[in-house]
Amino acid sequence: MFYTVTFNPAIDYVVHMGEVRLGATNRSESEEMYFGGKGINVSIVLRELGIESKALGFTAGFTGEAIEKGLADMGIETDFVWLEKGNSRINVKIKSAEETELNGQGPDIDDKAVAALFEKLDDLSDGDTLILAGSIPSTLPADIYERILERLSHKKVRTVVDATKDLLLNVLKYKPFLIKPNNHELGDMFGVEAETDEDIEKYARKLQEMGAVNVLVSMAGDGAMLIDERGVMHRCGVCKGEVKNSVGAGDSMVAGFMAGIQNGDYEYALKLGTASGGATAFSDGLAVKEKIAELFETF
Repeated sequence: MFYTVTFNPAIDYVVHMGEVRLGATNRSESEEMYFGGKGINVSIVLRELGIESKALGFTAGFTGEAIEKGLADMGIETDFVWLEKGNSRINVKIKSAEETELNGQGPDIDDKAVAALFEKLDDLSDGDTLILAGSIPSTLPADIYERILERLSHKKVRTVVDATKDLLLNVLKYKPFLIKPNNHELGDMFGVEAETDEDIEKYARKLQEMGAVNVLVSMAGDGAMLIDERGVMHRCGVCKGEVKNSVGAGDSMVAGFMAGIQNGDYEYALKLGTASGGATAFSDGLAVKEKIAELFETF
């Protein structure tokens, strides 16, 4: 079974408009709403690829109810911890000449709620996969990722971590099955510029030496690189298309890779991950299976 964790789910309200005039009334040309958060994005794309998952995390208020109902309507199983106070956040994403985001803070998460999440994670069994993605709300302890992986360390649970800098570096001792920095995040971890293939491979291997089993590095328009658990480097180019959306492409890549790796073929998994990321980048929302299949056939 696959599980995803989203600490701070959101309703993403996407507004398309022409010129934005500050201090004036602006009217949209069109708008859409999506249920967001990095872990939720992974669950949605996994569903498109035929893999069931259970979405965990925290929800609150009328927006939290909408998120839970919306995901259920999409066929995604959820088991969120319900918070008594506050509301799950709404993120406003303005698509005009430039892309602007107004992201909400979300509700406070107390120790009792964290303990309830840990109890749910205790139900994971050997062979399950847990995907942790995204930043940590300010009301959660900074070492929450470490605490989760330490709690599961006695089980044979495959863990995936998509986070930045210290959040990622601090969990490497628990040997996560997959980590997915982009090349800029990779450079930030080591205080360098990681732009060339040689540099990216060098520092990806350092992360593997520090404990990561597989290191997948996304490189935007330059494709992706994988250092697999055998130490073999795989390189994949980028899919061709018009970029419409930058939200969720990395999450889609994680979902595609984990869906593709079920047969143990890393080359296939890298291509499916790249196609899934591209399918989101070239769409208004998250990737759908038809678009993923179309892009995969171009490799």
